[in-house]
Amino acid sequence: MVIVFPLLLTIAFGASFGAIGGGESRYSIAVINQDAGQAGVAFTSVLSHIEVLSIQNYTDPSAAQSNLKQGNLKAVITIPLDFTESIQSYNLSPTQPSEWHNTILGMSIDQGSMVASAAIPSIIGQTLSALTQTTNRVGTPITISAPILVDAQKISQFSYMMPGLFGYAAVFLIMTVAQALTMEREQGILRRLSVTPTTVGDIFAGHIGANLILGVVQVVMVFGASYIMGFRPLGGVAGVAVAFAAVLALTVTSVGLGLITAAFAGNSGAATGISFVFILPLMFLGTFVPAPEYISRLVPTWYVTDALTSIFLRGAPVTSPTIISDLLTVMGASLAIIVVGILAFRHFGKN
Repeated sequence: MVIVFPLLLTIAFGASFGAIGGGESRYSIAVINQDAGQAGVAFTSVLSHIEVLSIQNYTDPSAAQSNLKQGNLKAVITIPLDFTESIQSYNLSPTQPSEWHNTILGMSIDQGSMVASAAIPSIIGQTLSALTQTTNRVGTPITISAPILVDAQKISQFSYMMPGLFGYAAVFLIMTVAQALTMEREQGILRRLSVTPTTVGDIFAGHIGANLILGVVQVVMVFGASYIMGFRPLGGVAGVAVAFAAVLALTVTSVGLGLITAAFAGNSGAATGISFVFILPLMFLGTFVPAPEYISRLVPTWYVTDALTSIFLRGAPVTSPTIISDLLTVMGASLAIIVVGILAFRHFGKN
């Protein structure tokens, strides 16, 4: 582990912070072009040529806002009807604000992404300045409206991290389960149990049940402590219920990975080291550490964090397709991993 642990740590950090596959993220942005002139088309074209942006054209504002709440979009830009007229008035009299036709460029930002909230307004502002070819200090007739950012100013950095903390706590159950099973095997407890009516299934059910209780306690503690520290999640009672369901499914996943670890660990010390083979990717790719999404989707913790971010920070309904998909994915992963864990421990870990 002296050799393997630094290697795993470096790979986990590299994957998380963009060293694997490039460091720049692409932001999916919906553009609703209500302008009948050429300026709206030109503005959309300029945005589409910016490498970090992925432009999607929408005609239905409600559909765009729904996808924004679910985290499928990072921003929604609404080009007003009089956008071309405003640009033309500026081009005719760039130094005379009284001659301009003022308008508002609508912009809503994903409240669940601290990075997007900081990066996208600056990108849009620079693009608008390039389109109008601003050469004076007077300004432009186009004002960027950001109603979502007004609310987002109340969200602290701690609030952005909170959805990931629920999964972060559950991940460490991998190590505790692996240590418990290897210690029971070392001390001969499992051997003595084998001559009683207790079945292997009873032992596994006991570990799963005990750790589900620990998962409930963890969620309660995290909620309580975060509330005292100022975190005010959206979603109401239904959102809290989804948080419990998601974390309990992740707890089952952790128990399964703990069984796999115990199956190949010769003692409790080795179990601690081997468990980090699973803990590090789950922590760095699926919790509050920013990581490329195409890599993060490989770990179940990402789906827990994504669902809770949509509910607690974006205010998405718990029946949203994205949230349901996230929950089904983590539940399916938990079932598959616990089955593999049980089979691995039965085959490799009995002795």
